Amino acid sequence: MLEFVQLHCPYCGESFETSVDLSAGEQVYVEDCAVCCRPISLRLRVDAQGELEALEARRDQD
Repeated sequence: MLEFVQLHCPYCGESFETSVDLSAGEQVYVEDCAVCCRPISLRLRVDAQGELEALEARRDQD
């Protein structure tokens, strides 16, 4: 189940839309910023009903 979310890049501060796959449950992965192309570490948390609970975006090396 894909859901579209708005992210704010921790490097350049710009926002962009991306999709997250809620069917895979909790995940940690890296996605490049659509504006400045730097790697963003994303932590996706999903609740028991499969709904988006939280999405944390940090610099990849933090």
